[in-house]
Amino acid sequence: MLDSLKIKKDSEGLNTSTKRLREMVGVLRRHDLMHGITPEKIRLIIEDLGPTFVKLGQIMSMRPDFLPSEYCDELTKLQTDVKPMTFDVVQRVIEQEYGSPWQKIFASIDEHALGSASIAQVHRATLINGDDVVIKVQRPGIYDVMSKDIVLLKRAAALLNVVGGTKGVIDFDMVLDEMWTIAKQEMDFMMEAGHMDEFRQLNASERYIECPRVNHRLTTPRILVMEYIDGLRFDDFKGLRAKGYDADQLGRRLGENYVKQIVEDGYFHADPHLGNIRVRNGKIVWLDLGMIGRMSTHDRNALRKAMLALADHDAYEMKSAVLALGLPKGRVDHTRLYEDIDVLINKYGDLDFKSLQMGELTHQIMNVLRTHQIGIGPGLSMFARGVLTIEGVMRRCCPDVSFVEIFAVSLQMNFRKNFNWRAELDKFKRDGYVILKKTMQLPEQISDILKMTMSGQTKVNLDITGSEEPIRRIDTMVNKLILGLISSALLLASSVICTTQMTPRIMEMPLVGLLGYLAALVLCGRLLVDIIRGK
Repeated sequence: MLDSLKIKKDSEGLNTSTKRLREMVGVLRRHDLMHGITPEKIRLIIEDLGPTFVKLGQIMSMRPDFLPSEYCDELTKLQTDVKPMTFDVVQRVIEQEYGSPWQKIFASIDEHALGSASIAQVHRATLINGDDVVIKVQRPGIYDVMSKDIVLLKRAAALLNVVGGTKGVIDFDMVLDEMWTIAKQEMDFMMEAGHMDEFRQLNASERYIECPRVNHRLTTPRILVMEYIDGLRFDDFKGLRAKGYDADQLGRRLGENYVKQIVEDGYFHADPHLGNIRVRNGKIVWLDLGMIGRMSTHDRNALRKAMLALADHDAYEMKSAVLALGLPKGRVDHTRLYEDIDVLINKYGDLDFKSLQMGELTHQIMNVLRTHQIGIGPGLSMFARGVLTIEGVMRRCCPDVSFVEIFAVSLQMNFRKNFNWRAELDKFKRDGYVILKKTMQLPEQISDILKMTMSGQTKVNLDITGSEEPIRRIDTMVNKLILGLISSALLLASSVICTTQMTPRIMEMPLVGLLGYLAALVLCGRLLVDIIRGK
């Protein structure tokens, strides 16, 4: 009985996967994917494929190390407002979570959603005690839908790596793992509540910054209840002027706080678009903290190093910072990397901070990383997307305020604040002692080298920069030559065998000779494919 139930369940799962796969193929056919692809077409396909792919597209838009900038820019337009759930569905989810009618907890719930996204939607409500709140309700079954899509995408990625040979160029498995990790965070509202508490704690000393307070008693993994924010949007220029707010002052406070989140906290809002920023009672209120970015101390130090290298026009230090920010996926051509960074320095080094765009600079650095197959972690990719977004907000709302200037000043102030003369002096003493000790050992080491040279025991390891590509090409040519020789030998040997009366025979040909012909055909086919791909 149990075996039959298991078989039935497996069969249903297989049928569901097959149906979903047919839906995906139907979307691809509808958009005529076989006749060329454009950034806009990719975005439209992703929107039609559903919430999993929308989330994947949003993650990919944060990975300029994987995709060209025009694709990243287009994917940032992916819709956040989707068809809302009906109020009956919202009621059912609330009552399932609380195990009682919603009227026992809320005095009223607005039937019209404030916003609707791929994972959840938001409604305004009033508690029994009269407090105005916002309820974030998760779409029913969204976890199962996305998890099944992830399984299909993983299989497609494995097939693509085998057939297309893309492993090492784009690590789809890593992108899918990152997307699924972020999606699971956004689907666990307890985690988002924790994000809001931690964000408030880190910004407790900031007079002009806050975020909504969470009602922990009513918050569950599928329902988030928080304070209702009735502030003005950051781009509501008329409303802000009527309240007496100065746009440049607000913009400076916004930029300073975002830089503080990155440089000091290493804990920042990863999706700081205009819909997630409000102004209330003179304070900037950050909304929707489901997607939070984290940067390690190592990454923050490397970022600081890159900015200072840009200011000093120091290509060597910039190269060192770029390597520290990423993880090389193979052997790095240091000569080409240095040349590319030197071009970057020359392009941006002569600009003053007010005319420099941080988002564009970040994109250029990411392009260098992508060109040299240097991967980056999710924290740095979220930083790149966040900076690009916040800079766009500031250019729209307060164009006279330079985000990159705020960033540079903050780096300098952070350096001065964290600089400790006593610690630096102690480090200098330790380094000086090590150098002195090694210097005293030099005569002995030189003597050992001379003795080994005189006795013929000295070995020199020579690594010629830029020699890897010619050696790789020679190796490929030799492999093709060997394949050709083996194919020729098989053809000749099979032809000789076919002139004999060797048994067993198939179609009047010796079986061994026929197998030799088939092996030669397979090897020749592979050789032709390699030659065509080589072009």
